[in-house]
Amino acid sequence: MSAHDPSQLRRHTERLIEAGIDVVRVVYPDLLGTDRARDVLLDHLPTACTHGLAFCRAVYHTTPRGEVVPVAGGLDAGLPDMLVRPDLSTLTPLPWEPGVASCLGDVTDARTGAPAPESPRDLLRTVLARCAEHGLHPVAGPELEYFLCEADPLAPGGWRRYSTTSGAVYTAGLRADPDNHLLRTLRPLRDLGIGVTTGNHEFDGAQFEINLRHSEALDAADRAFRLKSAVKELARREGRLATFMAKPFNDAGGSGFHLHLSCTDSEGGNSFDDPAGPYGLSDTARYAVAGLLAHAPALAALLNPTVNSYKRFGPDTLAPWLIDWGLDNRSAMVRVPPERGAGARLELRLGDAAANPYLLIAATCAAALLGVVDAAQPPAPLEGYGYDTARAALLPMSLPAALDALEADTALTHLLGKDFVTAYLTYKRDEVGRFHSHVTDWEFTEYADHL
Repeated sequence: MSAHDPSQLRRHTERLIEAGIDVVRVVYPDLLGTDRARDVLLDHLPTACTHGLAFCRAVYHTTPRGEVVPVAGGLDAGLPDMLVRPDLSTLTPLPWEPGVASCLGDVTDARTGAPAPESPRDLLRTVLARCAEHGLHPVAGPELEYFLCEADPLAPGGWRRYSTTSGAVYTAGLRADPDNHLLRTLRPLRDLGIGVTTGNHEFDGAQFEINLRHSEALDAADRAFRLKSAVKELARREGRLATFMAKPFNDAGGSGFHLHLSCTDSEGGNSFDDPAGPYGLSDTARYAVAGLLAHAPALAALLNPTVNSYKRFGPDTLAPWLIDWGLDNRSAMVRVPPERGAGARLELRLGDAAANPYLLIAATCAAALLGVVDAAQPPAPLEGYGYDTARAALLPMSLPAALDALEADTALTHLLGKDFVTAYLTYKRDEVGRFHSHVTDWEFTEYADHL
């Protein structure tokens, strides 16, 4: 369905009016996966669909603190426009905003009409098209963790954890969630229609996990993007902060973004399942594992995308920092859950919650595709508890090392596209430079009184 079809647009408008909706919030992800948006009065929706909403392209190059990074096509080009058109197939009312519906937007270059090179949603579309050329139709199931914080002027950064209850992993109810945050969040997320299935308290105090059903990869990315935005917005309504930062606290673990991945064949069957294959996995599944392992250093740049991400890694963290795979082994980077048949899948545990869902899924699918094309077998699976550097290679342990690995991985960068990779590397290396020049609280505490 085209957003420009007058009859379809008219039907959508009539349904919105019947539902009492007079504003459409058109939303799209930036490079970080943060939502950028504009509220459109319903009377203006036809114009937004036909002509698009103008945004400065440099929004893709803008840091969380509002600085513009000199990425090609932004500052150097005079801060040109890009156009965002509503994808009306994604319209959904916002349960917590009466009279408002949310709608994802598609981003194009105002001059050429082509997708903007930095557009994460279009990058994923491009990768999925390449997968389809090889008969692969990825299905993804995202799992995300986050911390809930309350304002505290005496705490570092002005926020403290909402609860410090320990030992409450895989629990629900008031024990570790005294204000019933999880229930108050799950219900509006259900009503948002993004396929939320379950939620629970996670390992550390004030840490939660919310799961989404699996679906076709682009739809899964759309829903994961909306999940993160909605959780943060619902927390803001209560004066709280929900953060998907990889490791926000020194005395707690990190938050992951685990991705369950399978593929369907042309008849809708699971192409990762093969009862006669080694471990009950098809050649396609084993090749995909090999691809994820081979391109893991480069994947880290997109799946662990911040300076902070690498503080999540280390012994006994249950965050993968070695390149390995295992059968139902949570200490491995790639875990193969025990289900077979329609449930056969891989679980990539590398990503952290700060990752942009579109980039995480695009990069994962790209690496799996390269493995299938190369038809390489993975090594023997990990036995027992992992984290042994004598048995597996080390992942990059810093963002600069991961960015270098991405730049050096010519097969993966070719699949992701030169323009996107150049923009991403420029943006992220600027982040690294700003971090290295910033004097931290740790440095002052460590040195000021002694030196």
